[in-house]
Amino acid sequence: MSARVFIVDDDEAVRDSLKLLLESYGMDVEDYGSTAEFARHYRPRPAACLILDQHLPGSTGLDFLSSTEGSSLGLPVILLTGRADAALRARADQLGVSKFLEKPVADDVLLAAIHQALDGQACGC
Repeated sequence: MSARVFIVDDDEAVRDSLKLLLESYGMDVEDYGSTAEFARHYRPRPAACLILDQHLPGSTGLDFLSSTEGSSLGLPVILLTGRADAALRARADQLGVSKFLEKPVADDVLLAAIHQALDGQACGC
C-alpha cells in the first residue's frame, strides 16, 4: 500500500511542485488550496499524513488544527511555514504537529519528515 499525502497550501505552484515530487516517489497525493476545501473532502485513510501550510488566507494551519474539524483528523501533520518563531513552534508542539519545517524545504528533508510521520503506520514506504 502506498502512502497517501494530503497537501494544504494556498499557493498552487507550491502544491503542484510538492505533488510532482511526492508522486515521483510513489506516493498518492491529494492537494487542496484551503483548509475548508480539505475538510470537505477528507476521509480517514491508513498510511496517511498532512502537509499543512501555516499561513493561509482567512486562517492559519495551527488555527485549523485547534478547531473542531482539525482536532479530530487522526493523522500526522507536517507544518510548513515561511516565518517561524519560538511561540509558533511551541504552539505546534502543543497541537501535536509531527514535524515543523521552514520554507524553502529541501526535498530530502521533506521526504524524511513524511517517512518519519508515517513511521508505525502500515504504509510499506
